[in-house]
Amino acid sequence: MSRIAYVNGEYLPHPEAVVNIEDRGYQFADGVYEVVYLNNGRFIDEDRHLDRLDRSLRELRIAQPMGRPALRVVLREVMRRNRIREGIVYMQITRGVARREHAFPAKPIPPSMVVTARRVAPYPVDVTKWTATAITHPDQRWERCDIKSTALLPNVLAKEAAHAQGAQEAILVDAEGMVTEGSSTNIWIVDKNGVLRTRPLGNEILPGCTRAALAAELTAHGIAFEESRFSAEDLRDAREVFQTSASSFVKPIVKLNGAPVGDGGVGPVAKQLFALFARHVQGGPRNAA
Repeated sequence: MSRIAYVNGEYLPHPEAVVNIEDRGYQFADGVYEVVYLNNGRFIDEDRHLDRLDRSLRELRIAQPMGRPALRVVLREVMRRNRIREGIVYMQITRGVARREHAFPAKPIPPSMVVTARRVAPYPVDVTKWTATAITHPDQRWERCDIKSTALLPNVLAKEAAHAQGAQEAILVDAEGMVTEGSSTNIWIVDKNGVLRTRPLGNEILPGCTRAALAAELTAHGIAFEESRFSAEDLRDAREVFQTSASSFVKPIVKLNGAPVGDGGVGPVAKQLFALFARHVQGGPRNAA
């Protein structure tokens, strides 16, 4: 069965799902996106993702293509038509179709919207088999990384640099030597003093929905953590490093730039938080379908 996509009001097989060549998303990356994980047919942290989508649209002054109740219907219909219970749903909204000029169109135009879905493996059971390796890489992105824009070329190049070295993630380091985030993840460390840390929100990083959900769980369970900047040296000396995102959940990084992180295994904090987030995914009250 061909995968089915939603494109501007129609549900179409992928070979028939097309956008106009003058769509500003294609020509300028003038658009935003969101990715939501599906667990047993439930959209995990759906409201967080839709809230972030709304914020990204506001920051770029792109009109809402539809109200939230209608969007929820579209997401569930794409899930149903693709017969997916475990997977991800991808949403992309661009400013729309207009003659190619850098400035926004003088007259309002309808935004373009695409929604797709694909299967992924269920939430992993064994954290010791759910690990990654990483490299550090210069952060060469623009200064509004808090917007989930489709303009991802620096992220793509960083990820490709990681893959070229046999790693799965590139951890980005700014001109001051401070860690920002991963090419497609937020980064956490247990520093050499045993303090759990992640960078505070700002224009330099994406406000990750999994990051927010994990932080809420930590607070609810009385687990201390700090939102504080840390350097590439702190990263190198960390006892534990792990990444979070909608598709990596809580994933320990066991090797950095070819050297082991800590003792090279999954640390006790990562094990605890992996289990904590698994309970969140499998039935937390904020995850109603």
